[in-house]
Amino acid sequence: MITRSGSAKWQGGLKGGKGTVSTASGALDALAYGFNTRFEDGPGTNPEELVGAAHASCFSMALAMMLEQAGITGVEIETRSDISMDREGEGFAVKKAHLTTTIRGEGDPDTLREMAEKAKAGCPISKLLNAEITMDAHLA
Repeated sequence: MITRSGSAKWQGGLKGGKGTVSTASGALDALAYGFNTRFEDGPGTNPEELVGAAHASCFSMALAMMLEQAGITGVEIETRSDISMDREGEGFAVKKAHLTTTIRGEGDPDTLREMAEKAKAGCPISKLLNAEITMDAHLA
């Protein structure tokens, strides 16, 4: 089993408080987050943005592996994952993740699309999310 760690520190109440998020690798080191970065347009990050980055990178790696195994060469993948959060009862819940990906590769376009669908369903972060996952795949 592979285990990776992230951590967060928070001070204060919800709206007036502030926090930092870090990763054990040091890729993120005390990156600011708070109410204003999550529900407004303040500088810093937020949990949904971080999940989106994790989802986009996971999907891209899974797709690259599948394309390589299918003999597709010259692969370039650019992916964005939009994480949508909606009100649920007294709080909020992530309800949808939408992948937008542009795939470049030398091979059959139908194979590229098929592999993108498999990567969307099969990447570990897609499996983690209990949300509707949709995708727009563009071949370049």
